[in-house]
Formats: sequence, structure tokens, C-alpha cells
Amino acid sequence: MNKDIQAYNNTQSSEDKAICDQLATIVTAELVEAESKIWHAHPVWFLDGNPIVGYSKQKAGIRLMFWSGADFEEEALSHRGKKFKDASIFYNAASEIQANDLKRWLSKSRTIQWDYKNIVKRKGQLERL
Repeated sequence: MNKDIQAYNNTQSSEDKAICDQLATIVTAELVEAESKIWHAHPVWFLDGNPIVGYSKQKAGIRLMFWSGADFEEEALSHRGKKFKDASIFYNAASEIQANDLKRWLSKSRTIQWDYKNIVKRKGQLERL
């Protein structure tokens, strides 16, 4: 696991750390070609410079967000953004993580992508990759 991501996970409460560690382990194993780093203070994985998936601590729990998740057609991922194509799920216990669901979403994240990498160049307009 990326040492900066492990350091982020280590700052969480014991239950949140268990969630973060499990998420990081699965995401890293499934997206072996991805670059991972702390981006905007949270763990994020990128494919060819495009943000794919990340997680953060929020009031509702640990939020796992897929930047292009709104197009995954997955009921468990709540659609959050109106302007962008993100979708997410919240976890409050590591036991809530369904590894098979997460692996399916990660597989979709490879093929269903919007170009967030160039969003500034395009003045906020997203294009499908």
C-alpha cells in the first residue's frame, strides 16, 4: 500500500481505519496499473492521470467515491453530483464492504470514464473517454 495512504488510514479511528485499510487493499489489488496518492487530502487512484476512485472521512462515514460512478448503473452507489458524474457509497463498519460489489465497480471504472483530467482545460465540461 502507498505509504502516504497508509499514513492517512492510520489517522482514522480504529473502525474507520479498518474500513480504509480494507478499501485500500482491494482497490490496490484490483487496479494494479493505477497510480495512488493523497490528492486534495484524501486517498485517490488514477488511471492515466484521470481520477477513478477515492475515499474520505465524512460525517456520514467513510465515503467511497467513483468519479464516473453515475454511469455504472449500480443501485448501491448513490448519485451525488448534478454537474459531474460521481457516485458514492458510505461505510460505517468494515463488515459492510461487499468485496464482490467493490470489485465489479472497480472493473467498470476502467471502461466507464469521464475525462476529469482535462476538465479545467475544457472550462468545466466533461467528455466521455
